Amino acid sequence: MAKFGGTSIGSGEKIKKAAESVVKEYMKGTKIVVVVSAINKTTDNILSIVNESIGDSVNEKQLAEIVSMGEVTSVRIFSSTIESLGVKSEYLDPFKDNWPVITDSNYLNANVDFEATEIKSKEILKLLDQGIIPVLCGFIGKDHNGNVTTLGRGGSDITAFLLGHALKAKEVIIVTDVGGVMSTDPNKLQSAKKLDKISVEEMRDLATHGAQVLHPYSLKYKDPLINAKIIGYEHGDLSAIGTEIIGPSENEMLKTTALNEEPISVIAVVGEEILTKSGVLADLTKALSNNKINIYGISTGQNSITIFVDKSVADKAHEILHDVVVENKDLSSLSLGREIAMITVASQDFIDTPGIITRITEPLRKKHINIVEISSSQTSVVIFVDWNDGKKAYGMVRSVLE
Repeated sequence: MAKFGGTSIGSGEKIKKAAESVVKEYMKGTKIVVVVSAINKTTDNILSIVNESIGDSVNEKQLAEIVSMGEVTSVRIFSSTIESLGVKSEYLDPFKDNWPVITDSNYLNANVDFEATEIKSKEILKLLDQGIIPVLCGFIGKDHNGNVTTLGRGGSDITAFLLGHALKAKEVIIVTDVGGVMSTDPNKLQSAKKLDKISVEEMRDLATHGAQVLHPYSLKYKDPLINAKIIGYEHGDLSAIGTEIIGPSENEMLKTTALNEEPISVIAVVGEEILTKSGVLADLTKALSNNKINIYGISTGQNSITIFVDKSVADKAHEILHDVVVENKDLSSLSLGREIAMITVASQDFIDTPGIITRITEPLRKKHINIVEISSSQTSVVIFVDWNDGKKAYGMVRSVLE
């Protein structure tokens, strides 16, 4: 399974190079399915025209059909280019009976019907057995009534990982305008280096915070048993070394809720406007790190920094941090607070679940359980409550998510 992003097929020259890389792999005896995005900037141009001509009067069904034209066009060009190289190819779009990606009728952010999609994907296997290279639209689906839908965020990557799973592909290759996942944006730091491997969990967090290589939502569809990698289009070779995407882990695939077995202690450090003072947080964390004391969480305010550590090392941490406070002119005092419980909730589904924090915390509010601190990422929520409320809160949170 190879997916080509819009920039990797952004010109006739690039399309030919991409098609040649597919044919090269095919000539090795590999059965290959291609997913393509709309040619670079096509969808943006379409949306601009829609905005100028129709504006807010366009409805979702109409808009899904209109924006799908970018992919509908690119599959025809790509498939024809493959055939110009002497290999049989067939394009698939939602207007054909053998289109595999079946969804609900949420036109602009459709949910995939996995069972129906797996069944329809067998049509692709028939083409492969005939020596044909199928080229499919990314980003697009079709509902049970035959209407065009779109998969929303990360749509083309979703298509690639989804079909990779349905077809039990050996590998999913994402072809982009970069050579793989970099240690940081190479446009900002020339010292950026390509990573050989990255986990799904790391990739999701990196993408969530601005990396443009892969949309984090698409990783929800990554099959842990299928190899995946990101390579640059400039190689013109699908066997090129890029960045391998590992996982997800078994725990990542599950919705998990855990209560830390031991109490957590709170240490509050105060100082006037310490949020604006550079190096204060580093001094505190370095002192604990030098003494091998793990930090479960940090909360910062204008005049305070709250640090969460194991109760078993709280007295030692208190003493260590007191030495820092005494020596640092920006800090005035600290206190060792009460015992608290830490509840961790994690699921890859959270990335696409608006209001998840409200769902988790509202039952606690109704039962008058005070939340000492809360922190969250795209896939996890960590809640700190009084130790005496820990088991009760844990049970309530679990019941909400089951």
